[in-house]
Amino acid sequence: MRVMVLVKATPESESGLMPSRDLLEAMGRYNAELIEAGLLKAADGLRPSRDGKRIVFDGPSRTVVDGPFPATQELVAGYWVWEVKDMAEAVAWAERCPNPMPSRSEIEIRPFYELADFT
Repeated sequence: MRVMVLVKATPESESGLMPSRDLLEAMGRYNAELIEAGLLKAADGLRPSRDGKRIVFDGPSRTVVDGPFPATQELVAGYWVWEVKDMAEAVAWAERCPNPMPSRSEIEIRPFYELADFT
């Protein structure tokens, strides 16, 4: 089962605050463990929403909205794509993750649709 593990944005990540050296090293070790376990398929951090764009679809019309976007707690600051046997394994690995932010933060795990879901 493939899952996307979303690191939710915080006021710090939205301000562009870069992670500390200690956090970068801890995340590097964690990612190395994910690679060694054969779970990690992709991972990256995202720049603050002020550097982003949204495209709003309404029927045939398209509107481009420049960042920053409100509702920081609903934004994504980074992600991983993991291949796990089930959601319990994904949760177990997420619980081992260093806190990805300097303050309170959240990680959300969402399974991808698989071809079998459509048949």
